[in-house]
Amino acid sequence: MRPLRYSINVTLDGCCDHRAGSADEELHRHAVENLNRADALLFGRVTYEMMEAAFRPPARTGADPSWTEPFARTIDAARKYVVSATLDRVDWNAELVRGDLGSAVRRLKEEPGKGLFVGGVKLPLALAELGLIDEYEFVVHPRVAGHGPTLFAGLSKYLDLKLVSRLEFGSGVVATRYVPRG
Repeated sequence: MRPLRYSINVTLDGCCDHRAGSADEELHRHAVENLNRADALLFGRVTYEMMEAAFRPPARTGADPSWTEPFARTIDAARKYVVSATLDRVDWNAELVRGDLGSAVRRLKEEPGKGLFVGGVKLPLALAELGLIDEYEFVVHPRVAGHGPTLFAGLSKYLDLKLVSRLEFGSGVVATRYVPRG
């Protein structure tokens, strides 16, 4: 069974707005390494549309630093599954996931391969509620945003996690990985 891994950039006060963190070459390299640990990406509609707008060719204008290119190429080429009840169709190496979320994700996890990778805010909350996430990575930026959205807002129960790794970046960002306890 391939594991479902979740990674999110978050500020010290829990803000998960992608504009609240800081990006640099080292963090982009780390993100590419994460994506390369998966056979496919699992996105909700909002994350899919945001990534498509930013990284689907020819969306890239050349205004971004050259060190963002490996991430852009990796995400562009990746197989994508999009959980959405509102989209009628997707493309960009993507397929819609419909119906019961738990059953659909369990089927994807049962396929052979090295893993699935999920990002975003709302979909991971639903997956955490179902106990389907096998690894959590919190990429914590040394910033207080003072606004949301916040990490796992509305979670109905505690997630007890065990620390498995910690990586510090030159920028002061710290990436911690956890697995569910028990």
